[in-house]
Amino acid sequence: MRYRRFGRTGLEVSEIAFGGGVVGGILVDPDDETKLAALRRANEAGVNWIDTAPAYGNGKSEEAIGRLLPQTTGPWHLSTKVRLDVQALGDIRGQIERSLEESLTRLRVDSVDLLQLHNQIMLSPSGNAIGVEQVLGRGAVADAFDRLREQGLIRFAGITALGDAAACREVIASGRFDAAQVYYNLINPSAARRVPPNWSGQNFEELMADCRRKDMAVMNIRVFAAGVLASEQRHGREIVIARGAAVADEERRAKAVGAILGDRYGTPAQTALRFSLANPDISCVVVGMATLDHLEEAIAATNMGPLPAEAINALAPKYETDFTAAGGP
Repeated sequence: MRYRRFGRTGLEVSEIAFGGGVVGGILVDPDDETKLAALRRANEAGVNWIDTAPAYGNGKSEEAIGRLLPQTTGPWHLSTKVRLDVQALGDIRGQIERSLEESLTRLRVDSVDLLQLHNQIMLSPSGNAIGVEQVLGRGAVADAFDRLREQGLIRFAGITALGDAAACREVIASGRFDAAQVYYNLINPSAARRVPPNWSGQNFEELMADCRRKDMAVMNIRVFAAGVLASEQRHGREIVIARGAAVADEERRAKAVGAILGDRYGTPAQTALRFSLANPDISCVVVGMATLDHLEEAIAATNMGPLPAEAINALAPKYETDFTAAGGP
């Protein structure tokens, strides 16, 4: 396992992080024997970060970690999240403090390395997304996170860079947060490279460059696009979180990528993971798994190393034309 600098925090983290979400679901769905085997194998391979959230299995992921992590040798870094109820934004600090207290109880720890805002961010509140003012204003999320840091309950603060790219850019530019979860994968690389104005998926407008300027850690999420890039089999948990995207469109793009790269760089999942590992701005890739075989596949991909430049360059015509260029589907 190779390790990377986690922004300005001083931490060195494994280049893959163990994802505890519901799309993979290995810390939610299987029995404890399987969950423990996965944690121990990841530990043995050198993985030192576990990412979870209260929303993952309605607390089941955090509970499994709290119950099973003492049976591994570590050391581990832990990150969890808080999702605000947009109908109760008059009590942002209270919501955050109660959520973290419940998470710490489930995780059976006194503090976590990183607490992340789980809501998408818009210029103003919309749906389940919160506005920039609710993140940066007086008594808002950033202030509440600072208070938790002062109390020793969290070491670092992060955001989920989803919603509106301009809003996320404003929050990143504030310098109030240490890390960002950033959407980036083989079929939507817009967080790291320029795409055409008519890009049909969500354009994340090179958010990684904004993070780099503030020396923020980047946790790459959705490396498999909810599984579309890992397998042609659908599991029913393909939750699309990028605006302007649909599973059918993502499947079409995944087939185009597969037609160009084939199996020269490993399995589809390994190729997707190696693509992210080729980006030096990424601190770690959060990998969700459903089975122990998926974990072995991810470990093998790290041993293969980053995807070579020739492979990434072969995809450039697709990116430059919103996947309309000739060559593959």
